[in-house]
Amino acid sequence: MNTLFSDKFFYHIYPLGLCGCPKGNDFSCSAGNAFEKLAAELDRIKSLGVNALYIGPVFESTAHGYDTLDYFHVDRRLGNNESFAAFCKECHNRGVAVVLDGVFNHTGRHFFAFKDLQQNGWNSSYKDWYLNVDFSRKSCLGDNFDYEGWAGCKDLVKLNLENQQVRNYLFAAVDFWIDTFKIDGLRLDAADVISKDFLDALSDHCKNKKPGFWLMGEVVHGDYNDWARPGRLDSVTNYQIYKALWSALNDKNLFELSYNLNREFGENGIYKNFLPYNFLDNHDVNRIASTLKTQEHLFLLYALFFLIPGIPSIYYASELGVRGKRGSHGDFELRPSLPPFSAVPDFAQPLVDSDSLCKVICQFSRIRQSQVALQLGSYKELSVTNETFAFERSYGNEKILVAVNASGQGKEVCIGKNYLGHGKDLLTGENLHFGEKVFVPENWVFVGKVNS
Repeated sequence: MNTLFSDKFFYHIYPLGLCGCPKGNDFSCSAGNAFEKLAAELDRIKSLGVNALYIGPVFESTAHGYDTLDYFHVDRRLGNNESFAAFCKECHNRGVAVVLDGVFNHTGRHFFAFKDLQQNGWNSSYKDWYLNVDFSRKSCLGDNFDYEGWAGCKDLVKLNLENQQVRNYLFAAVDFWIDTFKIDGLRLDAADVISKDFLDALSDHCKNKKPGFWLMGEVVHGDYNDWARPGRLDSVTNYQIYKALWSALNDKNLFELSYNLNREFGENGIYKNFLPYNFLDNHDVNRIASTLKTQEHLFLLYALFFLIPGIPSIYYASELGVRGKRGSHGDFELRPSLPPFSAVPDFAQPLVDSDSLCKVICQFSRIRQSQVALQLGSYKELSVTNETFAFERSYGNEKILVAVNASGQGKEVCIGKNYLGHGKDLLTGENLHFGEKVFVPENWVFVGKVNS
């Protein structure tokens, strides 16, 4: 199994939103001070148990960050290269790895190669840098040529990643990020539509440049083994488990979660060679506090999140119970400004006691960090009903038992006869004797370690 970053717990920041930056870049503003603000929050973030930060996008863009115009300069709305390098140093001083958004599938229309194509047309040295450039017709935006945009969006111009000049340029940018900011990895935007050959070449380049460099791809659908494999990516976004986690609770149907965990990680599971990147929400989907029907399930869900296989990640301010849904005109509500960081805007008033939720996250992140079986262990289902669920995580002689009760009253949850004997309750620290069932309070979990 690829164990790189198996001990990591991520905190995901969308900095242009969090720091209240202008939605459009007029290229006239002086450098912002976003990274100084974020640096002031690092100790609070670290206190959750976080030891890795996924931040992005951070490079100069026209609007939302994924329409890159300069891969070698930080977006002036956030700051400059010097302030970002200082921020990364602060992260590393605290033992927090830094992973950036690698937006390699497309550029913005203000990127120098596209501007040259607009100016020089067929005579542009960069006409082969983009996909499906067609000089026989105009684009819908008035260019004297047409071209391919990501998912039909003409503001995101698809790069020709088979072009060696394009690869050399992007790899030089990665080298610059590693040398200048000492980054530890990349999250590859839109990896599910990027050439596998490019991903292989990128992996080879990065691993030679910095052994232990972590590559994770944004993949929504498909067999994740096509992307997370030796010589390619180390991990991918686990959208399948993301949906099953909240949907199973909302529908009082833990069989859905059971099925998907078995499919991915069970005895005949299809993902044995890597650890997926797990999340409950991100900058593209509704906040989990707005998705769950039952408020109390938020605590249960975060607890469970640290006990299943995979690398956990939380999205900024979701640990405060912040709400947010995608709107008809954009994702702005998913990416709110929070100055100061803990001040929650009116539209996102938390549904739960944020102090208690943070304590749950701290407690379970530390349990995961202290138990190798929860980081690298195999997965085995023990029992399942509509509102209860039990499973084992094991690694070598270490066995962890987890029982879940998603109902509104305490219940006995079956774990079977194989664990009769002594153990320890990892939530209370108390010694215990296992029977065939364990009692789990309403909307909560049991986590026990079996004495070897």
